[in-house]
Parts: sequence; C-alpha cells; structure tokens
Amino acid sequence: MSQSSHSHDHAGHDHGHGHHHSHGHHHHHHGAPAEAGPFPWRRMGWAVLLVLFAVAAASLVQVRSGEATVITRFGNPARVLLEPGLNWRWPAPFEAAIPVDLRLRTTSSGLQDVGTRDGLRIIVQAYVAWRVQGDPEHVQRFMRAVQNQPDEAARQIRTFVGSALETTASSFDLANLVNTDASQVRIADFEAQLRKQIEQQLLSTYGVSVVQVGVERLTLPSVTLTATVDRMRAERETIATERTAIGKREAAQIRSAAERDARIVQADATVKAADIEAQSRVEAAQIYGRAYASSPQLYNLLRSLDTLGTVVTPGTKLILRTDAAPFRVLVDGPQNLPGKVSGSQP
Repeated sequence: MSQSSHSHDHAGHDHGHGHHHSHGHHHHHHGAPAEAGPFPWRRMGWAVLLVLFAVAAASLVQVRSGEATVITRFGNPARVLLEPGLNWRWPAPFEAAIPVDLRLRTTSSGLQDVGTRDGLRIIVQAYVAWRVQGDPEHVQRFMRAVQNQPDEAARQIRTFVGSALETTASSFDLANLVNTDASQVRIADFEAQLRKQIEQQLLSTYGVSVVQVGVERLTLPSVTLTATVDRMRAERETIATERTAIGKREAAQIRSAAERDARIVQADATVKAADIEAQSRVEAAQIYGRAYASSPQLYNLLRSLDTLGTVVTPGTKLILRTDAAPFRVLVDGPQNLPGKVSGSQP
C-alpha cells in the first residue's frame, strides 16, 4: 500500500508537471504573433512614403524670375523652361537642371587705339549692354558657346567690340568725332554703326542680344591732339579771313555808297552855291549899277578898294607906282564925293 501510494503520487506529480509545462509552452506560441505582427508592415509603409517624398523632391525644379532652366538628359540639353515657377523632371542621374541667367549685363571694351578715315589716331572706349536671348534656341546656343559662363561671354564680347571699333572708326573723319561745332559731331552715327557691326554676330554665335551700344570715353593721343589743334587753328584762320573779307567788302560797299551820296550832295550844293553866287553877282551888279549911277566917284573908290582887297594879302609885297590905279585913291583921296564942299581947303 505504501508502494502503490508512492507510485501514484509520483505519477500525479509527473502528470501535473507535464501538464503545466505543456500548457505554458502552448500559451507562449499563441502570444508572440499577436504582439509582433503589425510593426514590420508599419515601418515598411513609412519607408515607402519617405522614398516617394525624396523622389518627388528630387523631381521638382524651380525656375526663378530672370532665369531660364535647361533640362539636360544624360548631359545633353533636352528642353528649356522659361516660365517662372515649379516644373517636373526625372531625378538624377536621368535628368539635371542648369539655370541660365537672362538678366541685363554690361561689358566695356576698355581703351582702344584706333585710326580714323583721315589717318589720325583716337583712343575710344565703348560699352555694350547685352543679355541672353530668352528663347530655347538661343539659350542652348549660349550654353554650347561658353558653357553657361557669363564672364567668358563678356571676355569674348570685349574682343568682338575691340575689333568692331577699329572697323567703325575707319569710316569717320576725326572732325566727325571731335569738333567745336556740335552740328559736325556724329557720335550717334558712330554708335549705330558699331552696334550694326556686332549685333548679328553676337546673336548667331553666342545667342546674345545687344540692347545698347555707347561710346563711354573718347580722347586724343598727343600727336593727334597737336594735329587737331593745328587743324582747328587753320579752320579758325580761314573763318577769320572769310569774315574779314566779307567785312572789307561790306565796308567798301558802305564807303562807296557814302562817297556816292556825298558826291551827289556836294554836286547839289555846288549847283545851289553857283545859283546863289550868280544871283548874288546879279544883285551886286545891280547895286554897283545903282551906286555908279548915283555917284561915279564913290563907285570907282569902292571898286578900287575891292581890287586892293583881292590883290593884296597879308603876305604880299608889291612895289608899284602910287599914281596908278588903284593906288591913286590913296594919294588923291576921294574927289567930288557927295557932301564934299568944292574948293574948300584948309
């Protein structure tokens, strides 16, 4: 009985242990999938979303105002975006976006020593205001010509302008560029011809449009300055000679007219004087006639005195007989004058 009881207890113990172990093990296998199942799928969803967001961000390209964006596909230009805003492209390495500046730029030629048509030298400096032409063809041309480098484009434009300055200056005389007479200066024509020299070439070679061309500075070398001063002096002397000749001619005309008028006036005065003198002689003869008729001796005295007044002047020296006329009156005195008492002597 004791043995049987011990066997039973041992069997019961084994049974209990086995049952507990089996139950615990079974509970463990049913609890693990319930806790770990949803988390891997959630992580994978977030990862997919992040990848899609990164791809979308890499596919967006922003076109700024004043720029064009060239989309290249495996390094070759595929299309050009000109409108500001957001656009799509394939992410790298399939496509890449390259911005091209379309804003206005200014390039100076620097001082250039060039020759004029009349063989003189001038030092001139010009500027060019330019920008990349805003259309797909010229934007791509600019990229191919200078690899989208504005500084390189400015350097080559400077070379073009320097060459065009030499050609343009040879079409103008120095007097058309430097002159004290503003009406002779043709700087605007010079600038227009310079622009015509470079405009088409820059557009077809670099895709660059010329907005404005101007002369920034124009000076004269010492040799040209001396020649210019001599030319101006000669011009001034020529003008002075012409004006002097005109003045002399006008003065001669005025003098001739004045002399003609004077001769006319003098002739008129001479005629009038002759008329007056003739009239006075007539009147004098009448007076003399009346005087002679009234008193012949007084008439002879007055005529003798008139003759003496005409012949004898303050510088005259005469040796004449005093008993001859007209000096007889000085010796004899008046005779038989009216009012004289005949025969009355002291």
